[in-house]
Amino acid sequence: MNAVTTSPKLHDCRDAFVSVLERLAADNSKIVAVCNDSVGSSKLGGFKAKWPERLVNVGIAEQNMVGVSAGLANGGLLPFVCAASCFLTGRSLEQVKADIAYSNANVKLIGISSGMAYGELGPTHHSIEDFAWMRVLPNLPVIAPCDSIETAAAVEWAAQYDGPVFLRLSRVGVPDLLPPGHKFELGKANLLRDGDALTLIANGTLSHRVMKAADLLAAEGIEVRVLNMATVRPMDVEAIIAAAGDTGAILTAEEHSTFGGLGSAIAEVVVAEAPVPMKILGVPGIFAPTGSAEALLDEFGMSPDGIASAAKALIARKSARN
Repeated sequence: MNAVTTSPKLHDCRDAFVSVLERLAADNSKIVAVCNDSVGSSKLGGFKAKWPERLVNVGIAEQNMVGVSAGLANGGLLPFVCAASCFLTGRSLEQVKADIAYSNANVKLIGISSGMAYGELGPTHHSIEDFAWMRVLPNLPVIAPCDSIETAAAVEWAAQYDGPVFLRLSRVGVPDLLPPGHKFELGKANLLRDGDALTLIANGTLSHRVMKAADLLAAEGIEVRVLNMATVRPMDVEAIIAAAGDTGAILTAEEHSTFGGLGSAIAEVVVAEAPVPMKILGVPGIFAPTGSAEALLDEFGMSPDGIASAAKALIARKSARN
């Protein structure tokens, strides 16, 4: 009899977000939700049903949405601002800069459907620049959880953190990687697997793909380290330096442009503190075409097989260097 293999259950991180938000809101009347005609896509229907007076829907007016949230925070409330990441960051960047980051307003920015999650809607709806735009702003932690467990933990953390936060969530289902009860720590990477041939670093939807790539490499006798680095700002500098020293090469993967994102942030640490061979996988500085998120990630070399192949090429480069 052939063994039956089952695929891991996939979770929409938006579900984890709203579950925690509603639980926290039940105990804290200062929590309000602000959105841009995105009650459905933000999954705020349950919140609206329970507390209609605590949900502000500004319509398709993202600059106003961010300004309103800053005013609510100044009035002593705790706003969670929910919108498609491409519009929350792109359309209202000046307001995020001046009203939120510069003012150090206690506003939680939730960029949903990030990366290429709106794939079939094309380049206008891809959000592959948001890491770059957000991480350059002072006072603003930038976080991309890898699964529903880390999402829930990050929302818990954000609610008690006194200051602005940008939380980047996808709508694409991902398996859980972290253990139940995981506690989020800002600026701390999670070791998902250890090895010495090379280090794979990812976050968000790419963390489970790099884990699959690590399994493929292990089947060939190549043991690699895997780090989930949810925090893009501030970086876990110690983990990056340790990875460079212990494994001698770093490969990053992200649902973002290869310019200005997770890989760039890690490269800034590597070049200054621990120079080793590096490669950044992502969208190579172009407008990504229309297509499903999964197909586009595969097209840009971020299937598990593609990541494993890039890892082997980088390991060969490391060996030639030595």
